[in-house]
Amino acid sequence: MTKVSEKKVKVSEEKAQTPDRRKFLKGAGVAGAAAAASIAFPQVSRAQTVTLRMQGAWGAADIFNEMAQEYVKRVEDMAGGRLKIEYLVSGAVVAAFQVQDAVHNGVLDGGHQVTAYWYGKHKAASLFGTGPVFGASASQILAWIHKGGGKELYRELVQDILGLNLVGFFCMPMPTQPLGWFKKEIKSADDLQGLKYRTVGLATDIMQGMGLQVTQLPGGEIVPALERGVIEAFEYNNPTSDSRFGAQDVSKTYMMGSYHQAAEFFEIIFNKARFESLPEEHQKILEYSAEAANTSNYATAMDNYSNDLQKLINEAGVKVHRTPDSVMAAQLASWDKVLEELNKDAFFKKVVDSQREWSHRVAFYDLINSADYKLAFKHYFPGEINF
Repeated sequence: MTKVSEKKVKVSEEKAQTPDRRKFLKGAGVAGAAAAASIAFPQVSRAQTVTLRMQGAWGAADIFNEMAQEYVKRVEDMAGGRLKIEYLVSGAVVAAFQVQDAVHNGVLDGGHQVTAYWYGKHKAASLFGTGPVFGASASQILAWIHKGGGKELYRELVQDILGLNLVGFFCMPMPTQPLGWFKKEIKSADDLQGLKYRTVGLATDIMQGMGLQVTQLPGGEIVPALERGVIEAFEYNNPTSDSRFGAQDVSKTYMMGSYHQAAEFFEIIFNKARFESLPEEHQKILEYSAEAANTSNYATAMDNYSNDLQKLINEAGVKVHRTPDSVMAAQLASWDKVLEELNKDAFFKKVVDSQREWSHRVAFYDLINSADYKLAFKHYFPGEINF
């Protein structure tokens, strides 16, 4: 072979072993564009669009429906439109106290309520919303649900003990619920004797133990019950909800502060089979949206409750009084008696013991560390409060 031929063969071999530069650059450009696109555009859920049907336990005008809608909005925003909730007010499908049964049976996919509305199935239910006060606030007991074992105890009660086809999440540590609305100022526990009074959950047991005649009613039935004489005093929840159903039109005395319901939350429930049929990402969105709504609900409450309390005082002529310490001491004594009896149930006692242990540690930290906010308030707004 001549030298010229050898040179041609060598060049041909080099071409065979070397990728075409233009093809390489073209391929690299496509890959780079794909990479850039993956960076420029967020990941979109591939889950199929699903709509869930949820009903609240609240009358049409109740601010609690607005708080439920805050939860719905967070679910839909986080899911990018792939998960929707059709929210309905109380009575659209079932009555307020029937929401849990409807979700369990699959008539509804979800519900927005409080555990006190079904405590008749097991009194421990009320411990997840209207339980005893060992010194911890609603926010601190909600923390117990998330971090202190409450979540697991709730699941045990709902699924293992009661066999309900449900999963549930909690949000919104409700401010202390007022003692309520009366025909005259309550100055001692004696003033409560024999009163026909509305409340729910374990608060029923507490107030009965103090000598009241208690009837359990959803919020929408309170005013009609007053007009018929079924009750003559009542509590519901807060100045906004109370004023929206017209409490100020039937009573002018509002007693603030109480131990009957000082740590309640919303319970957001879903049919367990329906929930578990959803993609995992949707399950997590439904769960974590409750945590997101927690902040929004509380902010909504602080803004509205404080504004509406001032309207009740300044526009509706309502006389607002702080519940005397003697009445709250009588409530604690009633709690002691109720717990003594109900702690005979092993599961009830397990939940109470867990809350008590948590409250001892957490409330001690908070009480020994918290600033005296009342002292600061009196310093800057002298004469506004006298207790």
